[in-house]
Amino acid sequence: MTSTKHILITGASSGIGAACALHLDRLGYRVLAGVRQEADGAALKERSSDRLTPVNIDVTKSDSVANAREAIAEITGDGGLFGLVNNAGIAVAGPLEALPLDELRRQFEVNVFGMIAVVQAFLPSLIRGGRIINMSSASGRVAFPFVGPYAGSKFALEALSDSLRLELRPSGIFVSVVEPGMVTTPIWERSMETTRDMLADLPGEIQDKYRSMADAVERAAKKSMRYAISPERVAGVVAMVLRARRPRARYIVGIDSMIASRVVRFLPDRLRDWVLTRAIGLPR
Repeated sequence: MTSTKHILITGASSGIGAACALHLDRLGYRVLAGVRQEADGAALKERSSDRLTPVNIDVTKSDSVANAREAIAEITGDGGLFGLVNNAGIAVAGPLEALPLDELRRQFEVNVFGMIAVVQAFLPSLIRGGRIINMSSASGRVAFPFVGPYAGSKFALEALSDSLRLELRPSGIFVSVVEPGMVTTPIWERSMETTRDMLADLPGEIQDKYRSMADAVERAAKKSMRYAISPERVAGVVAMVLRARRPRARYIVGIDSMIASRVVRFLPDRLRDWVLTRAIGLPR
Protein backbone atom coordinates (compact mmCIF):
# COMPACT_ATOMS: atom_id res chain seq x y z
CA MET A 1 0.00 0.00 0.00
CA THR A 2 2.88 2.41 0.65
CA SER A 3 3.81 2.38 -3.04
CA THR A 4 0.60 4.29 -3.83
CA LYS A 5 1.03 6.94 -1.11
CA HIS A 6 2.69 10.26 -1.90
CA ILE A 7 4.47 12.09 0.92
CA LEU A 8 5.71 15.68 0.62
CA ILE A 9 8.61 16.64 2.91
CA THR A 10 9.85 20.22 3.09
CA GLY A 11 13.43 21.02 4.06
CA ALA A 12 14.68 17.69 2.74
CA SER A 13 18.13 18.91 1.72
CA SER A 14 19.87 17.72 4.89
CA GLY A 15 19.44 16.66 8.49
CA ILE A 16 16.03 15.40 9.62
CA GLY A 17 14.37 16.18 6.29
CA ALA A 18 16.86 14.17 4.26
CA ALA A 19 16.70 11.30 6.75
CA CYS A 20 12.90 11.26 6.50
CA ALA A 21 13.00 11.31 2.69
CA LEU A 22 15.43 8.41 2.44
CA HIS A 23 13.80 6.34 5.18
CA LEU A 24 10.30 6.69 3.72
CA ASP A 25 11.66 5.92 0.27
CA ARG A 26 13.13 2.68 1.61
CA LEU A 27 9.75 1.81 3.11
CA GLY A 28 8.16 2.12 -0.32
CA TYR A 29 6.46 5.52 -0.14
CA ARG A 30 6.51 7.86 -3.12
CA VAL A 31 8.51 10.69 -1.61
CA LEU A 32 8.35 14.26 -2.89
CA ALA A 33 11.49 15.76 -1.37
CA GLY A 34 11.29 19.52 -1.07
CA VAL A 35 14.65 21.23 -1.65
CA ARG A 36 15.76 24.76 -2.49
CA GLN A 37 18.80 23.84 -4.58
CA GLU A 38 18.81 21.45 -7.53
CA ALA A 39 22.16 20.08 -6.39
CA ASP A 40 20.60 18.94 -3.11
CA GLY A 41 17.86 17.15 -5.03
CA ALA A 42 20.43 15.43 -7.22
CA ALA A 43 22.36 14.28 -4.14
CA LEU A 44 19.20 12.73 -2.71
CA LYS A 45 18.46 10.95 -5.99
CA GLU A 46 21.87 9.30 -5.89
CA ARG A 47 20.97 7.72 -2.54
CA SER A 48 17.36 6.77 -3.26
CA SER A 49 15.13 4.72 -5.52
CA ASP A 50 13.19 5.97 -8.52
CA ARG A 51 10.20 6.53 -6.23
CA LEU A 52 11.81 9.67 -4.76
CA THR A 53 11.26 12.88 -6.71
CA PRO A 54 13.00 16.15 -5.74
CA VAL A 55 10.74 19.21 -5.86
CA ASN A 56 12.09 22.75 -5.75
CA ILE A 57 10.30 24.72 -3.04
CA ASP A 58 11.22 27.71 -0.89
CA VAL A 59 8.53 27.95 1.78
CA THR A 60 9.10 31.69 2.20
CA LYS A 61 8.27 32.53 -1.42
CA SER A 62 4.67 32.33 -2.60
CA ASP A 63 5.65 31.81 -6.25
CA SER A 64 7.88 28.89 -5.32
CA VAL A 65 5.13 27.26 -3.24
CA ALA A 66 2.61 27.73 -6.06
CA ASN A 67 4.98 26.24 -8.65
CA ALA A 68 5.63 23.27 -6.38
CA ARG A 69 1.90 22.73 -5.95
CA GLU A 70 1.41 22.59 -9.70
CA ALA A 71 4.35 20.24 -10.21
CA ILE A 72 3.16 17.90 -7.47
CA ALA A 73 -0.41 17.89 -8.79
CA GLU A 74 0.92 16.55 -12.09
CA ILE A 75 2.82 13.81 -10.26
CA THR A 76 0.04 12.70 -7.91
CA GLY A 77 -2.86 13.11 -10.31
CA ASP A 78 -6.22 12.18 -8.78
CA GLY A 79 -4.48 10.18 -6.05
CA GLY A 80 -3.55 13.28 -4.05
CA LEU A 81 -1.20 13.44 -1.07
CA PHE A 82 -1.31 11.05 1.86
CA GLY A 83 1.23 12.89 3.99
CA LEU A 84 2.69 16.37 4.43
CA VAL A 85 5.80 16.68 6.62
CA ASN A 86 6.55 20.31 7.47
CA ASN A 87 10.22 20.10 8.34
CA ALA A 88 11.76 23.22 6.76
CA GLY A 89 13.27 25.36 9.48
CA ILE A 90 16.16 27.50 10.67
CA ALA A 91 17.53 28.42 14.11
CA VAL A 92 18.26 32.07 14.89
CA ALA A 93 19.99 32.66 18.22
CA GLY A 94 21.17 35.61 20.25
CA PRO A 95 20.14 37.90 23.13
CA LEU A 96 16.76 39.45 22.43
CA GLU A 97 17.99 42.86 23.58
CA ALA A 98 20.42 43.05 20.67
CA LEU A 99 18.86 40.76 18.07
CA PRO A 100 18.15 42.56 14.76
CA LEU A 101 14.41 42.52 14.13
CA ASP A 102 15.01 41.37 10.57
CA GLU A 103 16.59 38.22 11.97
CA LEU A 104 13.60 37.63 14.24
CA ARG A 105 11.26 38.10 11.27
CA ARG A 106 13.35 35.67 9.22
CA GLN A 107 13.02 33.06 11.97
CA PHE A 108 9.23 33.26 11.94
CA GLU A 109 9.03 33.62 8.17
CA VAL A 110 10.56 30.17 7.71
CA ASN A 111 9.41 28.21 10.75
CA VAL A 112 5.90 29.61 11.14
CA PHE A 113 4.58 31.47 8.12
CA GLY A 114 6.34 29.06 5.76
CA MET A 115 4.61 26.13 7.43
CA ILE A 116 1.20 27.79 7.15
CA ALA A 117 1.85 28.69 3.50
CA VAL A 118 2.58 25.05 2.68
CA VAL A 119 -0.46 23.80 4.60
CA GLN A 120 -2.73 26.25 2.80
CA ALA A 121 -1.29 25.30 -0.58
CA PHE A 122 -1.44 21.52 -0.19
CA LEU A 123 -4.36 20.92 2.15
CA PRO A 124 -6.81 20.56 -0.78
CA SER A 125 -4.58 17.76 -2.11
CA LEU A 126 -4.61 15.72 1.12
CA ILE A 127 -6.89 12.72 0.97
CA ARG A 128 -9.26 11.75 3.78
CA GLY A 129 -7.23 9.88 6.37
CA GLY A 130 -4.12 11.81 5.35
CA ARG A 131 -1.56 13.19 7.80
CA ILE A 132 0.08 16.52 8.48
CA ILE A 133 3.25 16.17 10.55
CA ASN A 134 4.77 19.37 11.90
CA MET A 135 8.37 19.14 13.08
CA SER A 136 8.64 20.94 16.41
CA SER A 137 11.31 20.58 19.10
CA ALA A 138 11.88 20.31 22.82
CA SER A 139 12.29 24.09 22.45
CA GLY A 140 8.58 24.18 21.71
CA ARG A 141 8.07 23.43 25.42
CA VAL A 142 11.05 25.06 27.19
CA ALA A 143 12.77 28.28 26.12
CA PHE A 144 16.45 28.65 27.00
CA PRO A 145 18.49 31.86 26.95
CA PHE A 146 19.75 32.93 23.52
CA VAL A 147 17.33 30.65 21.65
CA GLY A 148 14.24 32.79 22.20
CA PRO A 149 13.63 33.31 18.45
CA TYR A 150 13.80 29.60 17.68
CA ALA A 151 11.79 28.60 20.76
CA GLY A 152 9.22 31.28 20.01
CA SER A 153 8.72 29.91 16.51
CA LYS A 154 8.29 26.38 17.88
CA PHE A 155 5.87 27.53 20.59
CA ALA A 156 3.86 29.17 17.78
CA LEU A 157 4.04 26.00 15.68
CA GLU A 158 2.68 23.97 18.61
CA ALA A 159 -0.28 26.31 19.09
CA LEU A 160 -1.06 26.47 15.37
CA SER A 161 -0.88 22.68 15.17
CA ASP A 162 -3.40 22.38 18.02
CA SER A 163 -5.84 24.68 16.24
CA LEU A 164 -5.30 22.95 12.92
CA ARG A 165 -5.85 19.52 14.46
CA LEU A 166 -9.28 20.57 15.75
CA GLU A 167 -10.23 22.40 12.57
CA LEU A 168 -9.41 19.42 10.34
CA ARG A 169 -10.91 16.73 12.55
CA PRO A 170 -14.25 16.72 10.68
CA SER A 171 -12.30 16.36 7.40
CA GLY A 172 -10.67 13.15 8.56
CA ILE A 173 -7.14 14.57 8.34
CA PHE A 174 -4.82 13.94 11.29
CA VAL A 175 -2.36 16.58 12.56
CA SER A 176 0.60 15.46 14.68
CA VAL A 177 3.60 17.25 16.15
CA VAL A 178 6.99 15.56 16.48
CA GLU A 179 9.19 16.98 19.27
CA PRO A 180 12.83 15.88 19.00
CA GLY A 181 15.43 16.92 21.52
CA MET A 182 19.02 17.51 20.45
CA VAL A 183 19.69 15.93 17.05
CA THR A 184 23.05 15.39 15.37
CA THR A 185 22.50 17.89 12.56
CA PRO A 186 24.50 21.01 11.56
CA ILE A 187 21.71 23.45 12.47
CA TRP A 188 22.91 24.24 16.00
CA GLU A 189 26.59 24.57 15.14
CA ARG A 190 25.68 27.01 12.37
CA SER A 191 23.43 28.88 14.77
CA MET A 192 26.14 29.20 17.43
CA GLU A 193 28.67 30.40 14.85
CA THR A 194 26.21 33.07 13.71
CA THR A 195 25.59 34.08 17.31
CA ARG A 196 29.31 34.45 18.01
CA ASP A 197 29.71 36.63 14.93
CA MET A 198 26.72 38.75 15.92
CA LEU A 199 28.03 39.28 19.46
CA ALA A 200 31.43 40.29 18.12
CA ASP A 201 29.78 43.14 16.21
CA LEU A 202 27.88 44.50 19.21
CA PRO A 203 28.98 47.44 21.37
CA GLY A 204 31.46 46.54 24.08
CA GLU A 205 29.03 47.02 26.96
CA ILE A 206 26.54 44.59 25.39
CA GLN A 207 29.29 42.04 24.80
CA ASP A 208 30.37 42.32 28.44
CA LYS A 209 26.78 41.95 29.61
CA TYR A 210 26.14 38.67 27.77
CA ARG A 211 29.58 37.11 27.28
CA SER A 212 29.48 34.83 30.33
CA MET A 213 25.92 33.77 29.58
CA ALA A 214 26.78 33.03 25.95
CA ASP A 215 29.74 30.92 27.05
CA ALA A 216 27.54 28.99 29.51
CA VAL A 217 24.88 28.31 26.89
CA GLU A 218 27.47 27.11 24.39
CA ARG A 219 29.08 24.79 26.96
CA ALA A 220 25.67 23.38 27.88
CA ALA A 221 24.81 22.82 24.21
CA LYS A 222 28.06 20.94 23.60
CA LYS A 223 27.53 18.90 26.75
CA SER A 224 24.00 17.96 25.73
CA MET A 225 25.27 16.55 22.44
CA ARG A 226 26.11 13.33 24.27
CA TYR A 227 22.36 12.75 24.49
CA ALA A 228 21.78 13.73 20.85
CA ILE A 229 19.78 11.36 18.71
CA SER A 230 20.29 10.62 15.04
CA PRO A 231 18.08 12.12 12.31
CA GLU A 232 17.22 8.55 11.35
CA ARG A 233 15.57 8.02 14.73
CA VAL A 234 13.31 11.00 14.10
CA ALA A 235 12.57 9.64 10.64
CA GLY A 236 11.46 6.39 12.24
CA VAL A 237 8.93 8.27 14.35
CA VAL A 238 7.62 10.09 11.27
CA ALA A 239 7.09 6.70 9.62
CA MET A 240 5.26 5.55 12.76
CA VAL A 241 2.87 8.50 12.46
CA LEU A 242 2.19 7.70 8.81
CA ARG A 243 1.46 4.05 9.63
CA ALA A 244 -0.65 4.60 12.76
CA ARG A 245 -4.36 4.01 12.39
CA ARG A 246 -5.09 6.94 14.68
CA PRO A 247 -1.92 9.05 15.17
CA ARG A 248 -1.34 10.80 18.47
CA ALA A 249 -1.26 14.58 18.73
CA ARG A 250 2.37 14.62 19.94
CA TYR A 251 5.42 12.38 19.73
CA ILE A 252 8.37 13.07 22.05
CA VAL A 253 11.72 11.85 20.70
CA GLY A 254 14.86 11.74 22.86
CA ILE A 255 15.56 11.78 26.58
CA ASP A 256 16.17 15.55 26.74
CA SER A 257 12.83 16.22 25.05
CA MET A 258 11.13 13.93 27.54
CA ILE A 259 12.79 15.77 30.44
CA ALA A 260 11.69 19.12 28.97
CA SER A 261 8.08 17.95 28.82
CA ARG A 262 8.21 16.83 32.47
CA VAL A 263 9.81 20.10 33.59
CA VAL A 264 7.02 22.12 31.99
CA ARG A 265 4.31 19.82 33.28
CA PHE A 266 5.32 19.52 36.91
CA LEU A 267 7.48 22.49 37.93
CA PRO A 268 6.17 26.00 38.69
CA ASP A 269 7.83 28.79 36.74
CA ARG A 270 10.10 30.08 39.50
CA LEU A 271 11.40 26.61 40.34
CA ARG A 272 11.82 25.83 36.66
CA ASP A 273 13.97 28.97 36.20
CA TRP A 274 16.12 27.90 39.14
CA VAL A 275 16.57 24.40 37.73
CA LEU A 276 17.49 25.69 34.27
CA THR A 277 19.90 28.26 35.68
CA ARG A 278 21.71 25.52 37.61
CA ALA A 279 21.62 23.01 34.74
CA ILE A 280 23.07 25.43 32.20
CA GLY A 281 25.49 27.06 34.60
CA LEU A 282 24.14 30.56 34.02
CA PRO A 283 25.50 33.50 36.02
CA ARG A 284 23.28 34.28 39.03
